Amino acid sequence: MPTTVIRPHLLLLTTPSSYRLPAFLAAAERINAQVTVAEDTPPALARPLPGRLMIDFSDRPAALRAIGALHADQPLTAILPVDDSGVELAALACAALGLPFNRPEAAAAARDKHLMRQLFARAGVPSPAFRLCATDADLATLAQTVPYPCVVKPLRLNGSRGVIRADNPDQFIAAARRLAALLDRVEGMGTHEFLVEEFIPGFEVALEGLIDRGQVQVLALFDKPDPLDGPFFEETIYVTPSRLPEAIQTAIREVTAAAARAVGLEQGPLHAELRINERGPWMIELANRSIGGLCSRTLRFGTDTPLEELILRQAAGLPIESLSRSGNAGGVMMIPIPQAGILRGVEGIEEARTIPGIESIDITAPLNYPLTPLPEGDSYLGFIFACGPDPATVEASLRAAHAQLRFTIVPAIELTARQR
Repeated sequence: MPTTVIRPHLLLLTTPSSYRLPAFLAAAERINAQVTVAEDTPPALARPLPGRLMIDFSDRPAALRAIGALHADQPLTAILPVDDSGVELAALACAALGLPFNRPEAAAAARDKHLMRQLFARAGVPSPAFRLCATDADLATLAQTVPYPCVVKPLRLNGSRGVIRADNPDQFIAAARRLAALLDRVEGMGTHEFLVEEFIPGFEVALEGLIDRGQVQVLALFDKPDPLDGPFFEETIYVTPSRLPEAIQTAIREVTAAAARAVGLEQGPLHAELRINERGPWMIELANRSIGGLCSRTLRFGTDTPLEELILRQAAGLPIESLSRSGNAGGVMMIPIPQAGILRGVEGIEEARTIPGIESIDITAPLNYPLTPLPEGDSYLGFIFACGPDPATVEASLRAAHAQLRFTIVPAIELTARQR
């Protein structure tokens, strides 16, 4: 008798504006999986759509009931967060339904930087000294008690949003007020907790991994050749494989594995940010998700497997051909937003595409769209992708392509005046 093949049913938790969702949907099609997308949507905007579950991630009881009802009607194989926003809900839902994933406590720590820092300190993972503060504190008094240079950081935002360096009390007060205003807009008016961390000098790397039963498998290590010293921490170029000596790469892997154990992560994707100096690697951030934006396009494994397919195969219990990265050196440049305003035009794309090694240029910010740079913003103008025989060549190609691009950004006040 023929064997019946049961298609895995995957629930992907995401946000309406996610960069990552299309790549996960394409990967699900590659492995012939049934997919339901759970989209974080306020109840007032929710409307039924085929293959979509409109739920409010912040209303945990209602969201869990909706996921439970879906599972009862169409049993789920796995629940995966596409973005940071779904990590905790995925863990809670998996625990309630008996599906494999990380424990809810570990997922919570992977989302809350204060919990994470406490666990790192307890486990002896090298990471910055930290202090929990609140926006309603007497900032002038607080500014006299923190070490300098320091970094003011929100507990739950990602992508360097709201992260500001301060070198003296005046800068600290300004940074804390700026972060408080941002948190009022994002989380609602009120008092907000935030971290004040020791600034760790050095250069940064990003590690992409996959955790299987608590064991971290490193998939790629990216160098970040541009300095990230503040006052804001906008990332630009990622290049892999790393050019660091093997001894340093080994130390990076060991610190990342120790950090994952400290948090309690046991399964799924892992994205880590570390700073390196003469004292070795320091863990800055650890997330239970894959690399942000469109950056995963730089990675292929085995014959031609995208990162998202590895993640879905692990979650669904399907075989994985290889975890070894394939191809030459690769890299991506996240095109920074140089100023606030309205994007009116982009020139030089065709010239940039002629640069040797450039694979593609994706301008993701639409025209006539308001742009907000860091530390308040949470997006980029777009992405440049390159490949080449070695990391240095890839980096040079990315920089040459970016130099060809010209963006016309009109200040919002000027635009308003023209429209009168």
